[in-house]
Amino acid sequence: MAVYTEVTDGELADFLREYDIGEMMSLKGIAEGVENSNYFLQTDRDSYILTLYEKRVDPVDLPFFLGLMDFLAGQGILSPTPIHGRDGAALRQLCGRPAAIISFLPGVSPRRVQLRQCAPLGEALAAFHTASAKFDQNRPNSLSVDAWRPLFERCAARAHEVQNGLAGEIEAELGFLEANWPTDLPAGVIHADLFPDNVFFLHDEVSGLIDFYFACTDFLAYDLAICLNAWCFETDGSFNITKARHMVRAYRKTRNVETEEMAALPLLLRGSALRFLLTRLHDWIFHPEGALVTPKNPLEYYRKLRFHQSVSRPGELGLD
Repeated sequence: MAVYTEVTDGELADFLREYDIGEMMSLKGIAEGVENSNYFLQTDRDSYILTLYEKRVDPVDLPFFLGLMDFLAGQGILSPTPIHGRDGAALRQLCGRPAAIISFLPGVSPRRVQLRQCAPLGEALAAFHTASAKFDQNRPNSLSVDAWRPLFERCAARAHEVQNGLAGEIEAELGFLEANWPTDLPAGVIHADLFPDNVFFLHDEVSGLIDFYFACTDFLAYDLAICLNAWCFETDGSFNITKARHMVRAYRKTRNVETEEMAALPLLLRGSALRFLLTRLHDWIFHPEGALVTPKNPLEYYRKLRFHQSVSRPGELGLD
């Protein structure tokens, strides 16, 4: 979440007339994340999130994202619900951007992941995968292995600004992953961005999953790999085997994981690390002027990639 587009009082008043959600009390920008412009909206009836979808989000994908959130809420998954206007539409225009109002979920995202939060996260991820299997829409992953080389080519000439020799290391890793990426693992709708700041907790239980704007159809185990990378590394760069074990065991209690999926985890972890290294590298190099958000350091995921390059079996990660 972030703020790239400013909304004036007049523009907001006109926009809110399309809804039956009460009178506006306050609007405050949320200066976190990197994708869209987000505001905390308070009316005299309730609290909401107002999102303006910025240039990276393809408007063609928005019905999928909003439809998925509607569907998940109907399946009992703790996720935001798009608010439909008086005309029944959840998606409209504000300040020249596609925009929507989403329900507000209570809870707090962990600033530092605790061991006791990893099992609830694993269980929530598996519940999401189980529910989303019934969703009848598909969206190809626009940031999967086929997209990594074009993204890298945009950044390659300036990668040395982040670290000398980085372009060569990424080039070598791309070649390895392109030659070895799996093709036949169980697939379905995944979140694809379930970082700690996209999960809310209350009393160490998951109270909400948010920010579905990377959701797509891909390998379910790849989603698990994204979570392992995002939740199980400590601030000193070490991989916490105990956190990983708690997460995966809880996940497997809710959804059966095939042997082939477990065997592929080391490779999927490498791919996940490279994906976020590349998108962070891109955002670091091409950071838009005036954005009220600081781009995330790509070297965090470079270090995670280097760690996974030394791992060949899930048992080495405590995941027998």
